Amino acid sequence: MTRMGALVAMLAVGALALSACGSDDNTTSTSSAAAAGTSAAGAATSAGGSAASAAAGGDAAGGDTTFEGAGFACAEGSLRSSGSTAQGKVMEQWIADFSAKCGANLNAYGGGGSGKGIADFIGNQVDFAGSDSALNADQASQAQSTRCANNPAVNLPMVTGPIALAYNLSGVDTLILTPEVLAGIFDGSIPNWNDPKIAAVNPGVTLPTLAIQAVHRAEDSGTTENFTKYLAAAAPAAWTIAPAKAWAAPGGVAAQGSDGVSKQIASTDGSIGYVEWGFAQDDNLSVAQIDNGGGAVELTAESAGKAVEAATVTGTGSDLALKLDYATKTPGAYPVVLVTYEIVCSAGNAADIGPLLKSFLGYTATDGQATLSDLGAAPLPAAIQTKVIASVESIS
Repeated sequence: MTRMGALVAMLAVGALALSACGSDDNTTSTSSAAAAGTSAAGAATSAGGSAASAAAGGDAAGGDTTFEGAGFACAEGSLRSSGSTAQGKVMEQWIADFSAKCGANLNAYGGGGSGKGIADFIGNQVDFAGSDSALNADQASQAQSTRCANNPAVNLPMVTGPIALAYNLSGVDTLILTPEVLAGIFDGSIPNWNDPKIAAVNPGVTLPTLAIQAVHRAEDSGTTENFTKYLAAAAPAAWTIAPAKAWAAPGGVAAQGSDGVSKQIASTDGSIGYVEWGFAQDDNLSVAQIDNGGGAVELTAESAGKAVEAATVTGTGSDLALKLDYATKTPGAYPVVLVTYEIVCSAGNAADIGPLLKSFLGYTATDGQATLSDLGAAPLPAAIQTKVIASVESIS
């Protein structure tokens, strides 16, 4: 108990020191990023968590029914969810792992995109939603008045999802792109791979005389919104189209969902598109390095995490909406990232839903973070994870 008290005290000091610059960016290698994510979860273990373990006893298999976060223990029942496809693979794994540990019977994650998830949540079709963008003011007002019994809905960052600039270009194994070049590729003003602007940032690389096929999402997508926010922030003179969930630039090829974009790239030589890293990995796609002005950065769990560490918490109270610094020039930070939020009522949840909701999100914020690197995502930076744990603990 003395050791536990010391750990909790250390965590509290660290959280206070970091709270002024809470943000949404990550760090160096997959293993070190995972360690950073799990360290906060370990530090969050408290006597409260131990007491819950003793009270809960064993799970269906006779094992421990508590998680690393203080006060989180297994609960049974069913939850409905839908939303961001960026976290689809992660949510599928989390649901399977949580159900196996706790004997719960959670419904399959519905997917459908961030816009659908938010609409389903406000319309009380799901118990929580996944979204690559935090609720805007109108959505937050609707959720509070019609969904959450006049309690605020909160945005809980749960998955760091690097956006890969995946490409299929025969003979080109290494490709560097800048924000300005990306803007030209996706607005059609750079139509061919051997364009001088691409060649200038890829000295020594033989680029083919081949038309570029830029692939974008067909439906409203939080990934589209985050990618266009990146272009607008990092290359404001070159990308003048307002960021939005719906793709608005001329030309290009549309594909449905993250999987559709990835498959379209894989099947077409000369193509490039923005897609969540895990889908690019599944289809063995090459991924471009991004040079924001601080040098070319390869996409890794660590480099994505380093970008999220630079984010700022803009939400208040239990709401942890983040503002990413897409224009960061921090060496080693991969700047094209998104954070997937779980959107939930902070209070006013139905009596048969609240405990399970708190239990499941407690699992995803603690034990579940350790599985992310294997799924093409990155664990939350420790400072942000600590805040998420505290917010989940306050759900009622």
